[in-house]
Parts: sequence; C-alpha cells; structure tokens
Amino acid sequence: MGVQKTILVVDDASLVRLYYRSTLEPAGYRVEEALNGIEALERLPIMAVDLLIVDVNMPQMDGFTFLSKLRANESTLASIPALITSTESGERDFEAARAAGANFYLVKPVEPEMLLEFAAMLCGVPQ
Repeated sequence: MGVQKTILVVDDASLVRLYYRSTLEPAGYRVEEALNGIEALERLPIMAVDLLIVDVNMPQMDGFTFLSKLRANESTLASIPALITSTESGERDFEAARAAGANFYLVKPVEPEMLLEFAAMLCGVPQ
C-alpha cells in the first residue's frame, strides 16, 4: 500500500469500531477510534488522519454536528474526507449528511468490500 493511511472511526458502539478495525487493518490501514464527536474534535489536532468514518447517532455530539463543526474549522482539518454511516436511510438523512459536509453516506450494515472500496477511494489508494 505504500504510505500507511490513518482512518479515525467515530462511533459509540464498540462492536462497530471492532468490525471496522478488523476489516481495515488487514488491508493496511491504521485505525484510530473516538467514541463521539467531542472526543474526535479533541483528538484530530494531535494526529494525522486521512479519512473519517462517522456514525450519526452518538451521545454528547452526533455525527452531523461533529462534521459541521469540523467543516467550519479554518485549518486543514476541515478538508479531511468523511464517510457517514448510519442505520437511518431516509432522504432527509442523506440531505443532512450532505449539508454537514459528508463526502459519502452509507447505510449500516456496511459490507466489508464496500467499506474497503470507499476507504481506498477517499484515501487516494490505488485499487
């Protein structure tokens, strides 16, 4: 894979974080975790991240709020690609994700092949 890409998974569900880690790490990605948007905002300035995978429904700060705050930031952090994942699949959910600044929105459960395909595309990794 060349230079290892780092993905920050922002999700309050430990099983979801484990699933993403077990799918992404064998493909050569480094996976970091945050339990909610507040933790992610605290961690981002001190780590280099190539991709965010963000859940919508989380305590303390949901994924849309997190992404909106990040996109409003005037640093280079605002340009990190973001993949929103959620069990919600309504049109207003897709619109909210777009308004918050998501690059893509995938409905859970996300198949491993699809997760790897989007990770590669958003991280600029040749397939």
